[in-house]
Order: sequence, then C-alpha cells, then structure tokens
Amino acid sequence: MGTLLELYNFPQLSFGLFDPILSDKAQFPSLYQMAPRDSSLPRGVVQLLVHFKWTWVGLVTTDDLRGEEFLREVMGEVAKYDVCAAFTEKIPVSERRLEESEVGFMPRIMASSSRVVVIHGDTDSLMVLRHSQSHFFPAYKVWIATSHWDITMRPNSADSYHFYGALTFTYLTREVPGFKSFLRSINPNKDPEDIVLKEFWSSVFWCQDEYEKLQLEQCASNASLEALPIFIFDMSMSGLSYTIYNAVYAVAWALHETLLRRSEIASEEAGESWVPHPWQLHSFLKDLQFNNSAGDQVFMDEKRSSEAQYDIKNYVFYLNDTEFLLKVGQFIPSALPAQDVTICEEAINWGWMHSKVPQSVCSDSCGRGYRKTTNEGEPVCCFSCSQCPEGEISKRIDADHCEKCPENEYTNKDRDHCFPKVVTFLGLAEPLGVTLTLTALSFALLTALVLWVFVQFRDTPIVKANNRTLSYTLPISLTFCFLCSLLFIGRPTAATCLLRQTTFGVVFTVAVSSILAKTIMVVLAFRATRPGSRIRMWMQLRVSNSVVLICSGIQVILCGIWLGISPPFPDVDPDSEPGHIIILCNEGSDIAFYCVLGYMGFLALGSFTVAFLARNLPDTFNEAKFITFSMLVFCSVWVSFLPIYQSTKGKAMVIVEIFSILASSAGLLGCVFIPKCYVILLKSERNTQEGIKKKVDSKPISS
Repeated sequence: MGTLLELYNFPQLSFGLFDPILSDKAQFPSLYQMAPRDSSLPRGVVQLLVHFKWTWVGLVTTDDLRGEEFLREVMGEVAKYDVCAAFTEKIPVSERRLEESEVGFMPRIMASSSRVVVIHGDTDSLMVLRHSQSHFFPAYKVWIATSHWDITMRPNSADSYHFYGALTFTYLTREVPGFKSFLRSINPNKDPEDIVLKEFWSSVFWCQDEYEKLQLEQCASNASLEALPIFIFDMSMSGLSYTIYNAVYAVAWALHETLLRRSEIASEEAGESWVPHPWQLHSFLKDLQFNNSAGDQVFMDEKRSSEAQYDIKNYVFYLNDTEFLLKVGQFIPSALPAQDVTICEEAINWGWMHSKVPQSVCSDSCGRGYRKTTNEGEPVCCFSCSQCPEGEISKRIDADHCEKCPENEYTNKDRDHCFPKVVTFLGLAEPLGVTLTLTALSFALLTALVLWVFVQFRDTPIVKANNRTLSYTLPISLTFCFLCSLLFIGRPTAATCLLRQTTFGVVFTVAVSSILAKTIMVVLAFRATRPGSRIRMWMQLRVSNSVVLICSGIQVILCGIWLGISPPFPDVDPDSEPGHIIILCNEGSDIAFYCVLGYMGFLALGSFTVAFLARNLPDTFNEAKFITFSMLVFCSVWVSFLPIYQSTKGKAMVIVEIFSILASSAGLLGCVFIPKCYVILLKSERNTQEGIKKKVDSKPISS
C-alpha cells in the first residue's frame, strides 16, 4: 500500500515502532515516522537489571530483524556489567495468532533457573506468549516488557496471573487535557449511528438478549468505560495512542498552514476548491514543529527528534480482578549515567509470595573476604568463590580480585580488613630473651671460673703439660663466644648487625684454632719421644701460637671482605609471622656468611680428624680423647644448625643461631676443661709427678 501511495506522493505518517530503514528519504520520500527513537531502550533494560543485581536472565524476542537487532544490542550492553543470558528464545513471525503455539519455547522458559525474563516485541507478535502458558501452573518469573508490548491486552482475565508483578517500559507521555473527560462522556445512546461503538458496548456490558441479539436498552444507564477492567479498556492514553494523537495533530497543523497560506495569496474564485491536494502538504510537513495540547514539542524532522523517554511501571493484579499499572520509576537516556534509571523499590509489588526483590543469579554472591573464580567453559556469571590468600583482602561483595594489604599491615581471619602489624624482635624483656641472656652470662661466668682455676694452678703438671698459653687462650675465646650471643638479643641496629656474625666467626675461629693447635702439639709430642727425631725443633710455643694466629687471620680476612663488599644491615620481615613485622639483620651476602661458617667447619673437621687419630697415643695427659668428643659435639651442633636455620624465618632464625652458639661453646667447655678441673680440684694426687708416672707405667704402649 505504501508503494502505491508513494507513486502519487501521498503523505504517509507511521505511528508504529521507529525503524531506521524507514528514515531513508531516498527510498521513502513521503514517509514520516511519528514514534520517537528507541535506540536507548536496550541500555535502559540492562540498567534495570544491574540496579536489581539480576545477572542471570532470559531473553525472548521475535524471530525477525528487529528482534535480532535488540538481541545484538542487549548482549553488547550486558557484557559491560557481567550479566549473562541464561537462554534466548525467538518466537517465529508465523506464530502471530491468538492460539497456543506449537513451538515448545514455553517449557524451556519455565525450566530455566533464571527468575527474570526480558520480553521484546509488539503486542501482536507476543500474544501467542499468553496462550502458551498454563492456566493452572503460573510462571513464578519476573517479566520485563519493552515499550512495544501492551501487557494489559489479553483475551480474558485469567491470563493476568502470569504477568503479576511484571515491570514494563512505556513511553513517558503527558496527560492530554480533556481526554479522560471525553472517555467518560462516551455513550452509544448519544451517537446511535456509530455501529462500532454499539458492538463494543454490548460486548463489554453484556447488552444482549437470550438470542444473542443486540439490545442497548438492556445496558445499565450509568454504564461507563471507566468501570471496565484494564485488560478490556484502559482510560490512560498509551504510548502508541499518544503517537497516533500526534500524527493527527500534525496533519491538522499542516492543513491549517496550507489553508492559511492560500487565503493570503489568492482570493477565492468561483468554483475553486479550497481543499489542497495531498502532495501539497509535504512542504509543510517536512519542516513542521509544534506544541501539542499536552505541552510536548513535536518535530516532523526525524533528525531533530529526541530519544524516547520511558516510565517504568509495575503490573499489579488483585484477586478481586482489580488491576492497574503503577509507575515505579523512569528511564531518561539523556541523564547522567548514574542517574538515568530511577526506581522506587518500596512501591513495587513483586507478585505472589515475593515480599522482597527476587534473586536471579547463576551463582550465589561471594562475600567479603572472597573473590570470584571463573569456571572453565561456563559464563562469567557462573563462578565459584575462593578465599583471599594470606596478605590480601576483599571488602565488597562479588569482588573480582583481592587487594594486597600494605607491608606494615596484616589480614584478619575473615580476609576483609587490614590491621597494623606489631613490630617485634627477640628482646631482653620477653621470657625467651631473658632465658637465653641468663644462660649466656652463666656459661661465660663458668668459663671465667675455669680460666681462674687454670691461672691459680698454672704451675701444676696438668696445666703445663697441655700448653699453658693455649689453655688460657681457649677459655678466653669461649668466654667471648658465650658473650657474643648477646649481640643477637635486642633490637637490631646498624652496629649490632655488623658485629654479630663477624664477632661470632672470629672468636669461634680462635677457639677452634686453639683446639687444632692443641691437637697438633699432642701429635708432635708423641713423635718427638722417638730417638733421633727432628720433630723436637717444632715443639716450641711459637708454633702453636702461629697456628692460632694464621687460622684466625684467614677468618679475619674473610670477614673483612664480607664487610667491604656486602655488609649486614637492619631489615624487616613482614611475612614470617601474621600480624607482626620482625626486625632482623639481613646478612647482606649469603655467600660470605656461609664462607665464614664453612671455613670454621673446615677447621673443626680438621681438629676432629687429627684428634681422633691421636686419641690412643701414650702421651702424658693426652687430651686427644676429650678434644675428639668436643669436636664431635661441635660438628653435630653446627651440622644440625644449617638445615634448621634454612627452614626457619623471623625470630626463629635468631633463636636457632643463639642456641647453636651456646650449645657448641658449652660442648667445648665441658669436654675439654671439665675433666681437667675435676683432676685439679678433686683429684689433686693425680696432678703430681708421681701420679703421672704411675699412670704412664700402668698403660700399655700401643704400636
């Protein structure tokens, strides 16, 4: 029909849905679209879903180009907000009939786990949706209808149950003055010639006799359209009707302008008709703009037409067959992004037993302290929840990522808050620090007493026989070994970090070097007893002193290189203990640290080997056996120290090293000096020349 009218340039005013294709003036020069642009409708629908946090929704559209376009735009919008389509159903265009559809889309909609269904299409194409629902098993779904579907239109009142609580987008329009008053005044008795009105009146008010003949006089005299239910007649002007109203108004304006201009340019001639030809209206219609009686501005130029604005209405139905569309919000596309959709949730009646907003999600929300983990092969809306790892938190629901706490803060058990960490170190005030300090001081005092005993009995054979100088050097170095452990207790500073390991390495090397020198002197003493032996020349005090000095000097050089290249420094460890920041000494160079330990271990292993081989030599006061036991204890402690030290962190590393220092030093003190002190103090008869001779004579000489 449009093609035929186009041949004669008849103006055509379309009041249906806005279609961009019809805006092509080259193809449709005589067509004017009265409907506002609705390209923002998909965005409004998605904003409504986001507002109620519905992320798992169904989409139902007609199987045509308009439905395809709506699906494409909606899918593009939902991708921005992690909203997923649980299903998409397309109703074939051939199904536009008022009967039950043979296509099984309704069972699929009912079986879906989605509680929210978005419907897009016009009233005719979606009428089949009503007939395809069961009257006995209502669909407990939240339906969201677009502006093109009149949700109130249905063949009977029973179908209203299915869409109870639905939300629908309708064109935002103003009330036309006098429209409702006009509807209230309508009565077929006032216009008997209106056959259509008579038929409508008799069908809705049951004005028929027993033979189904029209009898208007049987209708109530006070019958009014206002008394009809909304599914039969709506007193409010719908968006579609408002568009028709503007179209008629536009034609009236065009005719008015045409007649006004003709009256100005020419006087009426006999026989000349004032009725303009249809094609003459184009010059007025294409540039026409006016304000209708409702106060809205209407543009006939589609380029100047603005985007449609929408009311969001809630369809409410009561058991007494009372129903109405209640305005609960608006969608204004031109508003700011956060203010384009406004909703009054308290005013919404969700229908059936819903007293609060229904939930429509594929997966339950992840609480605070958890983050979403996507499942492979599933939509982004279907996810699992995993707790944030140690040191990370999430303060909001459905967080995609966890946030790291600052280094000076730690996470609580629920992983939803960061709290300041407590600064800690192995201090003198805590019980373990006090215990280790008292232990170190006690052993240092005991070692000092041993040194005092040796000084007091310096002229006795047992002291003189074991190299008096080494016997003094060893307890002095052991005293410093015990005292150096105190450098590890207390708040680390730059000075203590520099002194800790270097002091420990040097004094322990002096102690081990002294034991090595003692062992060497025992072997030399045995060899020197043989006739004609030239080893006697090595039996001098400076030989043993040289061994101590050379071995200790090498360690001093290693420590100097360490301090020169990468010295230790104070550092913090925020990760070893939850809720604590441990202040400790960073060794600077791990290689240098292990070189110092390795060199000390090499000397200890050499001392152990020589002492073990010389344990049965028949020398006077042979202490090789005691040295063997002391080195066995020493090596056992430090061999155990390495794996334990590597597997611990924070204060535990410091405690392990202090314990190793005290244990190894105590092993040397106990194995080397306690037997001698026992002889000196309790067995003085054995600390004489006679006692020595008896002991030597009683021992067999080993070959």
